[in-house]
Amino acid sequence: MAKGIVYMLPNTLGGEQVSDILPNDVISLASELRYFIVEDLRSARRFLRKADRNFPIDDSVFYELNKHTNRGDIATYLKPCLEGKNIAVISEAGCPGVADPGGSVVAEAHKMGIIVKPLVGPNSILMALMASGFSGQEFSFHGYLPKDRKERVRVLKQMEMDVHRNGITHLFMDTPFRNMNVLEDLLNELADHTELCVASNITLSSERINTMNVKQWREKAYDLSKSPTMFALGKSI
Repeated sequence: MAKGIVYMLPNTLGGEQVSDILPNDVISLASELRYFIVEDLRSARRFLRKADRNFPIDDSVFYELNKHTNRGDIATYLKPCLEGKNIAVISEAGCPGVADPGGSVVAEAHKMGIIVKPLVGPNSILMALMASGFSGQEFSFHGYLPKDRKERVRVLKQMEMDVHRNGITHLFMDTPFRNMNVLEDLLNELADHTELCVASNITLSSERINTMNVKQWREKAYDLSKSPTMFALGKSI
């Protein structure tokens, strides 16, 4: 019996219409699948119902994958693939396997000889980079910044130094309720001429993406406290 495929199925980045963001063939595939490994059960079900209002949630099987998941359970989640059934991995937002636990499923699938197929969809990291005006040849994504302010400032200053010395673009994020703390540290601790891109609510109707130097940001900063946001330090090309 041929093995099934693990599809890396992108989610949206917010409340937008699925048809405005994902290709039709991706939406059609999502409607056909019945086995899912998901970061968040509620958001996955909501996404599937947005993709297909008649999606049979009750006839589908969902396995949750998060920081509490035992690594040994992942092979069990993939057993339907050994029976010829396809499975989709869905992140809470954006592309699975990028800055979320989905990578562990991919690694296990490769060990089990299961084909992994990534599908086209939104990724806030790459979209922020695309719209920043910074170098896309050499860049680094750091995920969430340290919660401790002293450590966070140290990391930001290291990034700033690397930008000025080597021209490397550095991208990072934090939870919305800490966004203003991060922005405050950026504006208070970094040099006037350091360039900063702030990309919030990417793909939503309220999307805002701006690149300015720190001095300009001090004069034109706005509230990010409720907005999923990607930050980038770099040099304009």
